[in-house]
Amino acid sequence: MSARPARRRRVLAVLLTAAALQTAPAARAATPPGSAALPESTTRATGVVTWAASADRMGEGTAGQGYRLVVHTSVGGSDLRVRFTNAFGDRPLTLDGVHAGVRAQGAALRPGSNRPLTFGGARTVTVPAGAVAWSDPLPGRIAAGTDLVVSLRTPDAAGPATGHGMAMQTSYTGPGEYTAEESGTHWTRTTGSWWYVDSVAVRPSRAAGGAVVALGDSITDGWQSTTDLNRRWPDYLARRLNAAGGPVQGVANEGISGNKVLTDGAGQAAPHRLDRDVLSQPGARTVFLFEGVNDIKAHTGVTADDLIAGYREIARRVHAAGTCVVAATVGPFKGWPEWDPAGEAVRQEVNRYLRGSDDFDAVTDFDRVLRSPYDPERMLPFLDGGDHLHPNDKGMQAMADAVDLDSLDCAR
Repeated sequence: MSARPARRRRVLAVLLTAAALQTAPAARAATPPGSAALPESTTRATGVVTWAASADRMGEGTAGQGYRLVVHTSVGGSDLRVRFTNAFGDRPLTLDGVHAGVRAQGAALRPGSNRPLTFGGARTVTVPAGAVAWSDPLPGRIAAGTDLVVSLRTPDAAGPATGHGMAMQTSYTGPGEYTAEESGTHWTRTTGSWWYVDSVAVRPSRAAGGAVVALGDSITDGWQSTTDLNRRWPDYLARRLNAAGGPVQGVANEGISGNKVLTDGAGQAAPHRLDRDVLSQPGARTVFLFEGVNDIKAHTGVTADDLIAGYREIARRVHAAGTCVVAATVGPFKGWPEWDPAGEAVRQEVNRYLRGSDDFDAVTDFDRVLRSPYDPERMLPFLDGGDHLHPNDKGMQAMADAVDLDSLDCAR
């Protein structure tokens, strides 16, 4: 990765110890007419994001459904808060029986860890259509690399549900009245998605004051990495940051499978979801942009100039928010059914721009990391997840290892 040293801060050589539970601030959409405003304590939070997943449409909500959702923390801290989303709902969403605990195994929780979450002191929250709500801080500490379990019930859910479709993590569903239990007895059905939860934040140690937010597509989302083992490239990056002990240790994964820079489809296009999914994350210090291959391989006539304009819009808006932005080159995908020489020419031109651009605070060359020395248009077989587009676990780790950690704490 090439960094712009003048835009970097020093990296503190402090080792992070396991920390605890608390959440940071995130923006919500304006309250729709006719909906009651949420208490201010549920619409804002302070701290650093320790886990996140992009919001998207998830089909129809189910009344009385219980969810036991497993998420993995990146930075430890105290005063945990959880953000619940109704971003794509067309009516208010009520949640009750909301609890947070630490997973023991499967759907079972560590004894004594499952505690109720409140919202402005209440055990129930109603989130207006298009809005989000943060829980109150939960006293106590949670370590980095913990499987946190958020349980909730949707007593009267209907209409479009909001969540994250491809979690690469097994969670559980069951009768809604059992969210307080710590055993997994009643949580016998599984789901590969996250429902209604899109961010978790903590108050970290003084050494860890910020987070990196990865904005991407299915490679960032983790497709072809091993399910339930947290081997997406942002997971590997989180472990590197935690071991380094510098000021940036939180990692938010805002990848959506199939996502594009220029057009909506599999999730809203990257610029359209930038404020909600990325810039609203508590403690966001740096945005890591890694998108573009889906625009190229869609054969819609997208040119390198089109993609470059999209990248520049994102960089401009991130910088306007006082946040750093790092970009990554587009990886090789020869062998994928949609590959052709015309698309490859666009990819090469885009990557030449990225390598020489001053629009970003740093650039990581994922193309150079992943490509075969014998056929640079193709991924190195050792790193290939099998479809010639998505890296396997080793490829994911190689990508994370290529990131210059110093560049994630630039001076702005």
